[in-house]
Amino acid sequence: MAMASTPQPAADSRPDELDEPVAFFEEATGNEDPPAPIKGIGRLLGWIIPANLGIFLIWGAVPGILLPAQITAQFGEADKVANLAVVMTIGAFFSMLAQPIAGQISDRTRSRFGRRAPWIFLGSLAGGLALVGLAFANSLVGVVIAWTLVQITYNFAQGPLSAVMPDRVPLKRRGTFAALSGIGLMVGALGGQIVASVFLGSIAAGYVTFAVLSLVLLTLFIVFNPDYSSKELEPEPFRFADFLRTFWVSPVKHPDFFWAFTGRLLLYTGYFAVTGYQFFLLTDYFGVAEPGSVIPVLGLISLAGILIATVASGPISDRVGRRKPFVFASSAVTGLAFLLPWAWPDLTAWMIMTFIAGLGFGMFQAVDTALMSEVLPSAKSFAKDLGVVNIAATLPQTLAPGVAGAIVLSFGYTGLFPVGIVLSVLGAFAVWPIKAVK
Repeated sequence: MAMASTPQPAADSRPDELDEPVAFFEEATGNEDPPAPIKGIGRLLGWIIPANLGIFLIWGAVPGILLPAQITAQFGEADKVANLAVVMTIGAFFSMLAQPIAGQISDRTRSRFGRRAPWIFLGSLAGGLALVGLAFANSLVGVVIAWTLVQITYNFAQGPLSAVMPDRVPLKRRGTFAALSGIGLMVGALGGQIVASVFLGSIAAGYVTFAVLSLVLLTLFIVFNPDYSSKELEPEPFRFADFLRTFWVSPVKHPDFFWAFTGRLLLYTGYFAVTGYQFFLLTDYFGVAEPGSVIPVLGLISLAGILIATVASGPISDRVGRRKPFVFASSAVTGLAFLLPWAWPDLTAWMIMTFIAGLGFGMFQAVDTALMSEVLPSAKSFAKDLGVVNIAATLPQTLAPGVAGAIVLSFGYTGLFPVGIVLSVLGAFAVWPIKAVK
């Protein structure tokens, strides 16, 4: 995501005087190139990694490690599964609403800083304040409110950030961009778990640290990657019916978008229903007395698998011009990896599964992001549509501990693995009906 300067087609033209972006936003879909040649695309590609780190460190650290530990410490062992399920379910509901709304608002934003930058900054600033509030919440109601605010605010940053690819990255570079984006996403999610394990003895300090780090990384991204001015774009009139349609993209009019969304939702739900419950699995299923000493090792194992698959899959997908075979293979590998700890309930099996599932999920993350960008219905609503898409990614990550809690309460810990397998494999088959992408 890095650009040294805003794109300029001629020496005497300012970016906000260009006609090309206006025409592009009126006519284009996600399967077309951005409006003008991008200068500094290499820097843009590089900066997407720290930008995604700024958000996904939060999603890795808080719901996976810090929040379960906080709930256990404050409200006791007896009700920890039920309490976590309540907090996560409520937060996930508002997360589902927040990102499409943020996308709709950013699509309509007109400023010299572009459509996305103001909301990326404001979302990260407000999110940091919400994390500080979560650090000092001392009742279950307080935790619910603070975590819900964290979900809403950081989704107001993530939704516009996700629109950078269709806004500004040429089609032929999107596989590489998606791979780098996936590296930032997964290094953030897993690195967040690793770093968070250091703060298990001081949870409040952990929340404050992640809040500051996120704000710094996202602010640097904005500063070093200025966007097109959106002042010259014709303002979109507000209609309440259009607002309600924020949460809907017709599967009849846009079937490719529907199937891509469904595939992502299924695989993410399957993956995070198992891995998102790692903290309690380690303590209650594998009998690990000190999970803080094991989590960093597991994070590094998973990260190794993800990086290997991500670095290879995105560029290869660009070279061969195909996305679907990679998505299918990744979903199948991820689902099959869950067989190991189901059949062999041992920490060693969990470690092996972590690496194999990392390979599958890394391949998926690298290629699926590029695939999604190519089935978006309209450039006028990139961020809104990507907000709907990101429900399929964010919702499983935040809702998974709550869903997993319901499964554990009903069927025990072994019930998590067949659910993860079935959903992951179904996610693989969902991509085949897509026609616009090979």
